[in-house]
Amino acid sequence: MNVFTHHNKLRLLQFFVIAMLLVSVMIVRLFYIMVFKSKYYGDKAVALQERERSIKAPRGLIYDRNGVVIAGNKAVCSISVIHSQITDEEAVIRELSERLDMDESVIRKKVEKVSSREKIKSNVEKEIADEIRDLDLDGVMIDDDYKRYYPYSELASKVIGFTGADNQGIVGIEVFYDDILMGTNGSINTLTDARGIEIPGAAEERVEPIPGDNLVLTLDVNIQMYIEQAAMKVMQEKNANRVCIIVMNPQNGEIYGMADVPEYNLNEPFTYNRDDIDEADVTQDDLNNMWRNFCINDTYEPGSTFKIVTATSAFEEGVVSIDDTFYCPGYKLVGDRRIKCHKTVGHGAETFKQGIMNSCNPVFMEVGARVGAENFYKNMEKLGLFEKTGVDLPGEAGSIFHKLENVGEVELATMSFGQSFQITPLQLMRAVSAVINGGTLVTPHFGKYITDDNDNIISELKYNTKSGVIDTETSETMKYLLEAVISEGTGKNAYLEGYSIGGKTATSEKLPRSSNKYISSFIGFSPAQNPTVLTLILIDEPEGIYYGGTIAAPVVGDIYSNILPYLGIEKEEVEDSE
Repeated sequence: MNVFTHHNKLRLLQFFVIAMLLVSVMIVRLFYIMVFKSKYYGDKAVALQERERSIKAPRGLIYDRNGVVIAGNKAVCSISVIHSQITDEEAVIRELSERLDMDESVIRKKVEKVSSREKIKSNVEKEIADEIRDLDLDGVMIDDDYKRYYPYSELASKVIGFTGADNQGIVGIEVFYDDILMGTNGSINTLTDARGIEIPGAAEERVEPIPGDNLVLTLDVNIQMYIEQAAMKVMQEKNANRVCIIVMNPQNGEIYGMADVPEYNLNEPFTYNRDDIDEADVTQDDLNNMWRNFCINDTYEPGSTFKIVTATSAFEEGVVSIDDTFYCPGYKLVGDRRIKCHKTVGHGAETFKQGIMNSCNPVFMEVGARVGAENFYKNMEKLGLFEKTGVDLPGEAGSIFHKLENVGEVELATMSFGQSFQITPLQLMRAVSAVINGGTLVTPHFGKYITDDNDNIISELKYNTKSGVIDTETSETMKYLLEAVISEGTGKNAYLEGYSIGGKTATSEKLPRSSNKYISSFIGFSPAQNPTVLTLILIDEPEGIYYGGTIAAPVVGDIYSNILPYLGIEKEEVEDSE
């Protein structure tokens, strides 16, 4: 009996000790939760009792240099459902499907999903949202929102770019300056019951959205219109694959216009802009190519426009003078290669000035040999041709050159007239700007100012420059020679009475050489002795006559007849010879 009693007492003692330990653990745990984790669980409780709705911040506006809005905002709505608040699922599914033009099965999945909130559709036109609001459907939430709107539709589409469903930048200026343009969203916190239904009359906590800052560009809507019209006209006339035109101030790198036609509709960026592919067969690659900006995203062989760089290198190295004489029989033997001039019967005897006016390949092969590969590369580096320009657009391509140690006499000869390497059109613009502005390497750019809601300038955007990359004497000589190209040489079709224009033509054969496909181009500037506008045009795969001097130069002449007076560049006085 004593043994049995002792055993029971021992079991009771063990039970008591275990119970005390459990109570102690619970007390310690409760103390930990109430003291150390009180904020955490308090926030969790608030989260269960509150529903947060986002308030979209208006995206900053984009203006051209004259204050014209080229990217604005349009009032739209966002439609969502809250499962716990829906009282008639079938009515919600039916009405939303009909008015939002969506498949019922898609909406049903969202309506039946047990979650706090499911978004049905963004960017719903306000008129349609108001119709849904008037139906007073339980569990259907309608929030005011903003949608990007482009008043000029296709104008400068490959520069401006567009935004996604959440107003985030996707391509172009919109994505490059996304941090500036994108505001900070606000929110509305509403008290709910255990089922997630909002409590009527409960106070709301509202955090107002902060609008994005505005961006003022160097782009000019009027100049952009001029160049897009000119580009479309020549593309249709020559049945070309594409036409690119860039207009820039060579003194500071401000880009007035950049066209790459065909452009696309910024308000419908997923609608394909060509007729050569059925809409049902359009792929993501097709859309990516449609959005692609050849001016900066792709490289090409510049051809004879690059003779500007070769001539500049020669003057910098002191290996040529304007009056040096050459002889062109229509070709030049380089190593085991016979490299032709575009004039196969030859230009005969000519000075260097005549050589650049005639765009004579044998002259430039000789000049390139005088400069030598090492010095040629040194001068190309000074002119920024081995680096990206730093333009404020995404996806800029880099140049493709032979390694210096791999440049033999044939490679040097072909490079001297713009073949066997690739650069972007904007890299050529930047290099030529330095040649004609006195030797300052500028950064091509679109951004000018950042402003607030009241149009007050918050900051002026700054870009790198590098002065003294070539001598001013070289610059003056090059301007003189390039003006002669227009007044007397291959670029005479860009001549405009009353204005002094300098420039250079090019007709570059695309790879493979056997394809017989060409890029016709012309680069021109005005006024010739103090340039404030520089223009490059590229016509990709024109049909019929394809010489740059014949089909590209006149386009720039026509553009200048419009934009030079517009920019306030006055005609020069011509003295009467009588």
